[in-house]
Amino acid sequence: MVISLRKCLQSVKFVAIFLALAYLLYKVMGAFGGYLFPPDKYRIPDGAAVKAFQTEGTGGKGFEYMANRLKLFYWYGE
Repeated sequence: MVISLRKCLQSVKFVAIFLALAYLLYKVMGAFGGYLFPPDKYRIPDGAAVKAFQTEGTGGKGFEYMANRLKLFYWYGE
């Protein structure tokens, strides 16, 4: 049985590149996870509580206001 040094080094190189890219992807996903999700969604809120929907007194904000409130409602999961 002949063991080729060239094939062995090529395999080691492939595994090293794969592990480096997997680690890089892990770090990138961790950075995006910290950006997208709040650090502690069950913390005691600062200031007054905010309603997710406000049917009266929206003024001229209209649909954008309600869409923003709905996004915050789903983002915090409460």
